[in-house]
Amino acid sequence: MHTGVSARLDRISTDGKFLIVPMDHGITMGAVKGLKDIEATIDGVTRGGADAVLTQKGIAPRVHDNKNGQGYIVHLNASTEIGPDENDKRISGSVEAAVRAGADAVSLHINVGSEYEPKQLEDLAAVTDEAARLGIPVLAMAYARGPGVDGSDPEALGHAVRFAEELGADVVKTGYSGDADSFEHVVESTRLPVVIAGGAKGTDRETVEAVRGVMDAGGAGVSMGRSIFQHDDPEAITTAVSAVVHDDADVDKALDRAGLAVQA
Repeated sequence: MHTGVSARLDRISTDGKFLIVPMDHGITMGAVKGLKDIEATIDGVTRGGADAVLTQKGIAPRVHDNKNGQGYIVHLNASTEIGPDENDKRISGSVEAAVRAGADAVSLHINVGSEYEPKQLEDLAAVTDEAARLGIPVLAMAYARGPGVDGSDPEALGHAVRFAEELGADVVKTGYSGDADSFEHVVESTRLPVVIAGGAKGTDRETVEAVRGVMDAGGAGVSMGRSIFQHDDPEAITTAVSAVVHDDADVDKALDRAGLAVQA
């Protein structure tokens, strides 16, 4: 691994474990709860234990003064939920532009199994090549999505994470299969660190139980957006997730540490 990639991976993780809070959803969903005052949300989640936050490049000026010394990832493709097809992610930036924006890493979303997979394959290959030249880590958000594809099937998820490794990513994010036993196959399908997405906000207990499951399966952490930034107390839920990812806490202890046990 390039020295620069290794050094920058350390900036977006702690001892090889990742707690990333993506907040690029403003381009997808608009200025929803948690993203209007994104500065306050970034401050809260990084105080709560997030290793890094993730946005589109245009939000960079709102990030740096509020991330409390934690890492920063710039996302390089996008779509909107009001457009023709949300799965049709188009390039929205370059690795060079991300570096100019002060990023420690970049990320790209791919939908393995969709009609857009061929173009997204080309996009990821190009991004990993450019990133390797500059010593920048790449987080591939590799989802199993498309006609007839079960996005929680461990075989499909295993294919998605292997897809990311084959194309040169350094970390891979994917969906959760629902339990630790089935997710072991996903983790074993690649040598990359595997982190799970959070999806739509559930209960505090559901969120933390999913985190516990991925860690029990040998995963490397989480990249959770809406489950965290749309929470009534983003700092508190981040504290609970961090307790599991970074301190190996059980679910009850994590919720209690964050003062969320009563709301579980």
